[in-house]
Amino acid sequence: MFPLRILITEDDHVSALLLKKALEKNNHQIIGISDSGEKALEILEEHPADIVMMDINLAGELDGIKTTEIINEKYDIPVVYLSASSDAETLTKVVGTNPSAYVIKPFNIRELNMVIELAIFKDRKEKELQKLNNELEEKVRQRTADLHEANKELTRALEKEREIGELKSRIVLNVSHGFKTPLTSILSSAQLLQMYAEKEHPLKTKIMKHASKIENSVRSLNSLLTSVLFFGKADANKIDYNPKKMFTAAFINEVVDVVKAGAEHDVKINLEIGKIPKTITSDVDLLYQIFENLLSNAVKYSKDGQKVDFKIWEEGGFIKAEIKDQGIGIPKAEHDQLFDRFFRAKNVGIIEGSGLGLSIVKKCIDVLKGDIKFESDAGKGTTFNVTIPYKK
Repeated sequence: MFPLRILITEDDHVSALLLKKALEKNNHQIIGISDSGEKALEILEEHPADIVMMDINLAGELDGIKTTEIINEKYDIPVVYLSASSDAETLTKVVGTNPSAYVIKPFNIRELNMVIELAIFKDRKEKELQKLNNELEEKVRQRTADLHEANKELTRALEKEREIGELKSRIVLNVSHGFKTPLTSILSSAQLLQMYAEKEHPLKTKIMKHASKIENSVRSLNSLLTSVLFFGKADANKIDYNPKKMFTAAFINEVVDVVKAGAEHDVKINLEIGKIPKTITSDVDLLYQIFENLLSNAVKYSKDGQKVDFKIWEEGGFIKAEIKDQGIGIPKAEHDQLFDRFFRAKNVGIIEGSGLGLSIVKKCIDVLKGDIKFESDAGKGTTFNVTIPYKK
């Protein structure tokens, strides 16, 4: 065993000398012998010790237990009790001071050396454990502080993002509304030009041609602005469900008539209205966005001479619809992106579009708590199936 600096606190002078001699045989250094707690504390003030051998009964006002409490608090070094008493009351007092060991007198030197060695080992392991605990607590404290700071940064970033989002939505809404009025004026002027040209004007053909182009362009731009306004409201969480009673067949026919009027291709729309209530209660604007966009896309991406089948019926408390075309279809590799904003399939070519229509459809169906599915492949057409709950 490696040499230790030991303080002996024993009120029996003979026992103290015998203990000193035994310990020195094992190369330990005795830094002092005291017969009282007060003297033991004085020695420790001047000389560092590795361990204290402490008798319980001492001269002076401080007994061994009280002295050990002070040593634990002030010096944090291991203490081995030496006592001829092993009664329950004494042991209870000793345990309260968390001693490194307790040796009953008389003892042999081999036993004493083993006790000292275990006391030192126990003390070092406890200090290592305490050090690890302190390091862990510091790491936890630092991590907690870092996490708190990160949460603050995240909160600030989210707040900034929210402010930017609100500003963007206001700008989009204001700019889009600002365009609506001049577009209406341009459309009215184009229609007036067409009316004037109907009277035998020498440039009738050219006027009619360009006025028609202006009208179509304005309608396209107006449709785009309507879509932008829709998403401006969506981003600002201003799309609400506003149910109203509507005449079902009249509503469906109106959607079909609007799509036919705006069609640029000679595509036939086959409408089949199945068993359906005369009136239903739902959000007219959202339903219009769904069916107008789906039907317009079906017509837009079909070729002259092809047909679009539009079936609608009621089943199990839901309005169900199927829009099926024979058009260019959607490549399977791009199905996952179909409802993304501004997404347009690679096979659309020069066909004009904003890539917002199906995003609007999906948003409206989500607000109505409905469902949409589709089947498609490039060159093989597309079929959309819509299921929407309604009230009578």
